[in-house]
Amino acid sequence: MEDENRRVVAIGAHPDDVEFMCSGTLKLLKEMGYEIFIGVLSNGDCGSMTEAPESIIKIRRQEAITAARLLGADFHPFGEQDLRIEFNDRTVMLVTEYIRMTDPLIVFTHPHEDYMMDHEMTSRIVRAACFAAPVPNYFTRSVMPHPRTAHIPYLFYWAPLEGRDIYGNFVDQSIYVDVTGVIDFKAEMLAQHKSQRDWLMEQHGMDSYIGTMRSTAKSYGERCGFLYAEGFRQHRGNAYPQDDILKKILGEKVKEKQ
Repeated sequence: MEDENRRVVAIGAHPDDVEFMCSGTLKLLKEMGYEIFIGVLSNGDCGSMTEAPESIIKIRRQEAITAARLLGADFHPFGEQDLRIEFNDRTVMLVTEYIRMTDPLIVFTHPHEDYMMDHEMTSRIVRAACFAAPVPNYFTRSVMPHPRTAHIPYLFYWAPLEGRDIYGNFVDQSIYVDVTGVIDFKAEMLAQHKSQRDWLMEQHGMDSYIGTMRSTAKSYGERCGFLYAEGFRQHRGNAYPQDDILKKILGEKVKEKQ
């Protein structure tokens, strides 16, 4: 474990994704003295049935900033557009520069398979950026580029929304974190995204997005013996760190299932 590096990055596609999927774990890491950074790829311009894009972008940006402040986290918007997040050289360079700037020990992001393509593209962009961050000859074309990182960070994919794959099947995870003690804080962070209640009701049929978050966390808790849990899979492909750093940091609050 790299004791000197106590930085954690969570990158979501949309302004409320991190709150939905991993804010409980981020809170636990914050309590252990880790510095938290939240990055969001899109500006949220399609996240309303009534507001114009320019209006909802401002609303969602402020909601995300307010939520991040509750956690004492730094917030970074990348400024892409909803439903237009693409895996290409430009976006990989943007995220690689962010990884180099924050130089995290741990990175969290979406799983490769989720209910919408913005999530899946973000997952692949973040994966590519984590790998590229320490490569000396990968240049990001930034005006003021940051130095490469010394290592590839630990990379974790949080569970898909509602814990279900694209076919509607519940998906078990391999790592579970007990968020029972911080579930109310997780709800408080998510509640800052007030603009999304009507959107989620009309587009997703979610009458209570906070209730949906709690029920998903409870379902994962039932899988591992916790009351509420967040689920993750660790990227353990070639060159990536192999040990479960979350278990080392959070101890009994983490269960790993084969």
